[in-house]
Amino acid sequence: MAKTTEHAEYRYAHELGGIETLDARYQHQNFSNHTHEGYTIGVVESGAQRFYRTGGDHIAPKESIILVNADDVHNGSSAAEGGWAYKALYPLPDQFAQIRDELDLNAKGAPYFPSPVVQDKQLSEIIRLTLHTLMTSDNRLLRESLLYTSMVQLMLRHSQQRSELKEQSKAYPQLDLVKSFLDDQPTSDVSLEDLANLCGLSPFYLLRQFQSRYGLPPHAYQIQTRLRLVKKLIRQGLKLSDVALDAGFHDQSHMHRHFKKAFGITPGQYADGVNRKSVQAVR
Repeated sequence: MAKTTEHAEYRYAHELGGIETLDARYQHQNFSNHTHEGYTIGVVESGAQRFYRTGGDHIAPKESIILVNADDVHNGSSAAEGGWAYKALYPLPDQFAQIRDELDLNAKGAPYFPSPVVQDKQLSEIIRLTLHTLMTSDNRLLRESLLYTSMVQLMLRHSQQRSELKEQSKAYPQLDLVKSFLDDQPTSDVSLEDLANLCGLSPFYLLRQFQSRYGLPPHAYQIQTRLRLVKKLIRQGLKLSDVALDAGFHDQSHMHRHFKKAFGITPGQYADGVNRKSVQAVR
């Protein structure tokens, strides 16, 4: 029986202030429930991926586009015997908003993608070409042109405004306060009782309502904020041994385990991608 190979090539493109990209093939990778600071825009090149997003499970077959909004809780695993291969782009809300605000449209700000999986062969090819170019070409004009085209077409074809979500947010000021605290102070050694006192809710009610609203309980959400801090510190050039402690993890192995489960690459691979523009890992 042939040995299973899993491959991940990460790059950090500098367009629009910096955008992460990933070219990967997985068979046994099982992503934990996690969130991204940015959107996940993925194109499945072979096999199929099963993932959770927006209250349900979804399957993305070959040539489909995976759309996960920023801060959406999601996971991922293979939906085919041979695994799946995909390319992914992770633009930030501010980057989408920057482009959207330049368009002559009534809608402003960052978009919302209601469908987790879309079938759009033409756009799928554009996104694949964009990702291939970002990973292989130094032609700045070509890179920027394709990236701009992909993001504009995604918004025009498959997005809607977030207005209804903003109205919902006004109904949960206490929960938003707790989320803001965890976002702003990811390394804080805070207890559930501390958070409950902060927002004026009972610990049990806070635990239940926070998970209902954000898809993760407070302690799991805190892990996500720490992983985001890990990425930030790595981009600043800190050593991985220092990053782990500075981001609130017990040690480097603790950070490594959570990072790999959430993002499919190790902190070391991420650092190599930032510092050397690309990394290839075969296991």
